[in-house]
Amino acid sequence: MIAFVRGKLAESLPNQVTVDVNGVGYQAFVPLSTFDKLPHPGTEVKLLTHYHVTERDHVLYGFLTAEERDLFRLLIDRVSGIGPKLALAVLSGMPVVDFKDAVIRSDLAALSRMKGVGKKTAERIVLELQDKVGVVQTWQDSKTAHADHDASRQAQTDAVLGLIALGFKQNEAQKAITDLLKQAGPDAPKLTADKLIRDALRVLQF
Repeated sequence: MIAFVRGKLAESLPNQVTVDVNGVGYQAFVPLSTFDKLPHPGTEVKLLTHYHVTERDHVLYGFLTAEERDLFRLLIDRVSGIGPKLALAVLSGMPVVDFKDAVIRSDLAALSRMKGVGKKTAERIVLELQDKVGVVQTWQDSKTAHADHDASRQAQTDAVLGLIALGFKQNEAQKAITDLLKQAGPDAPKLTADKLIRDALRVLQF
């Protein structure tokens, strides 16, 4: 698996980039949300990546933020009928925070306005993310934590979202994090999202 690439931005197009890593050019498809924030060619850049392998292709996708990559993976892994191309279109058509708000509010009109996303696909996105994955409640908790400037609560919700992005269901991710917080006792507020994810994976993978 290729987790990220760091090097000189050799070429930048609206839908793909080439990063020169010690003389080797890595080509990656990117959403417009990433393209709009890229530095000038010739500047060093770090892209978080998703390496997608099928029988016909081996393709690298690049993102500037973990939120973009997590949403990309959530869409292609957990929503039926959505592949990498459509997932990129979603990220290109709406900022991550606006997409989450639209799903939370079941705003099918807003989702349907994105290129390539019709009414039926919008309905499927809302239905499957809300009911099958259960990620919406965690997104709502994350918004509340941001509004309250509660760093500890934000770490907890970020940890749950991280586990969901790795393929776990919301209820099992939430239970694992809750159990870890109980075990930590008074030290629970000091736990970071990364620490919670690492400890939760030790429990969930056995």
